[in-house]
Amino acid sequence: MNSQLSDFAARLRDLLQSHRFASGSQPLDAAFESLALELFALQFRHNPVYQKICTARNLTPANVTCWTAIPAVPAAAFKELDLTSLAPAERTAVFHSSGTTEQKPSRHFHSPESLAVYESSLWQWFAPHFGTAGPFLFLTPPPAQAPRSSLIHMFETVRQRLNLPGSAFLGSLASDGAWNLDFTGILRQLNIAVQAGQPVTLLGTAFSFVHLLDHLAENNLRFTLPAGSRVMETGGYKNRSRTMPKKELHALITDRLGLARAGIICEYGMSELSSQAYDSVADHPPSSTLHPRLFRFPPWARVRFISPETGAEVAEGETGLIRIHDLANVFSVAALQTEDLGVRRANSFELLGRATAAEPRGCSLLSV
Repeated sequence: MNSQLSDFAARLRDLLQSHRFASGSQPLDAAFESLALELFALQFRHNPVYQKICTARNLTPANVTCWTAIPAVPAAAFKELDLTSLAPAERTAVFHSSGTTEQKPSRHFHSPESLAVYESSLWQWFAPHFGTAGPFLFLTPPPAQAPRSSLIHMFETVRQRLNLPGSAFLGSLASDGAWNLDFTGILRQLNIAVQAGQPVTLLGTAFSFVHLLDHLAENNLRFTLPAGSRVMETGGYKNRSRTMPKKELHALITDRLGLARAGIICEYGMSELSSQAYDSVADHPPSSTLHPRLFRFPPWARVRFISPETGAEVAEGETGLIRIHDLANVFSVAALQTEDLGVRRANSFELLGRATAAEPRGCSLLSV
């Protein structure tokens, strides 16, 4: 393991866990700039594939002086290239992108040390959005059945951190790779929550919620979940259910589970990243259906919006390709160019979905 990257990872974890990198800390912008440039220099030195990409663009630590100039790697490059500083023997885990079965998946390699950073990053941003009211019901297979899913690893991290009675994975992996739901188990847990007046949190992909909502409709079932209940919906259909506009999906969740709009929180994440974005009810009136859902990354990740025509950053309110700089990607590449379109909204963004001709993939297949 590279000692310089290990030292950076340890310092970053300390910052995250001590909340010294929380929003409003002083001076946040200077801290991000310094860390981003330091990490760029380390990744240029110790990630051979990334170094070749940067050198070809004539962008190196010698002439890059601000974080916005750090070269970003297309997310699609993770399909073909080993974009990692980890030696083969150190790659104890790998996350694959969750596109359709016909696509070649991206590969994001991890070691125990990089997973520790990943888990710290995800937890420090997840906790303030969801709290600790439980149980947490995960509409996915358990980790043992899908070890290469970053989403399921994230859910298992949350489950272990909270350790709430009744929390469970209520899905399974079919022989064809499809994700099935344990409807009997889900209904039992929902009934227990309603009878006890105990909040419950359901977490899953859009297609899993479609399957659950269809089952409720077919059996003429409705719940009014207790106050404080939440749904975490991470967009994506992957040809595993019918697709529907996000507003329609959320309206059905409200109808069948009795959750107001403020109780439905959307997540935006990628297997190539180590941090996630959530939309926040603080960014728009909870009762309004007119305002778009706005996402925000944690302070240790920054997002820019790049014009596909000019390569320049777009202005406030304009649409561009989402470019993410994630400091928690210590052992891979911090700067990532996605194929997702977003609208720049101050410190937040509106997610529009995939760019034309881009391959559909897991958490980015969103309909608005």
